[in-house]
Amino acid sequence: MAEHEALDALIAVLGVRGGGQSVDRDLVDLAITHRSYAYENGGVPTNERLEFLGDSVLGVVVTEELYRRYPDLAEGQLAKLRAAVVNARALAGVGRGIGLGAYLKLGRGEESTGGRDKSSILADALEALIGAYYLDRGLEASRTLILDLFAEALEDAAGLGAGLDWKTSLQELAAERGLGAPEYVVDESGPDHAKSFRATAVLGGYPTGEGTGNSKKEAEQRAAEQAWTALSAVGEGTAGAVRHE
Repeated sequence: MAEHEALDALIAVLGVRGGGQSVDRDLVDLAITHRSYAYENGGVPTNERLEFLGDSVLGVVVTEELYRRYPDLAEGQLAKLRAAVVNARALAGVGRGIGLGAYLKLGRGEESTGGRDKSSILADALEALIGAYYLDRGLEASRTLILDLFAEALEDAAGLGAGLDWKTSLQELAAERGLGAPEYVVDESGPDHAKSFRATAVLGGYPTGEGTGNSKKEAEQRAAEQAWTALSAVGEGTAGAVRHE
């Protein structure tokens, strides 16, 4: 497929998923331009700024949708659902669902190493497309697009165990990634009547999340939440890729 035909096809896909709204051609072209392509073509602009914008727009729309759908869920449970919907692996899945890989502008190196199906590249490009759509069509049109693209992910989120605690969720994700069981290192400080606790979640030998609280359990839960979110964000990466220095 010629480059201009691929661009037209992607714009058509976005138009259908966005309720008939078209989107600026140049913005879409920018959204699919990976830095590897830019490097090999004289330093043309990349999709990274649009990705930054799209990440925020996506977060606002998904957060509001979950807030409205689940009026009885606490903040922590809503945060877990949001993380499940917008983590890198979920974003890549949505990207694959619209065949995004076929439209990407990649450098020869990424092309030869399977870049069109890399979760990190797909996730970033999808966020960039959302950023492009937002710049051209505004928030309400972007909401329509996002809720359509993420309809399945939003439905599935309800069954991902919002009632489970973060430690259980982290243990499940760590097992899935082959990292072994999480360990927690807890320090305490302060007088007996007003102790505070700081916990570090350790995965595969790396500190991956930290949390504080008025009890050991609370600190561990917050450390597990941070570790779960960080580990989810790196897709197929390892704990070492998200360790805190």
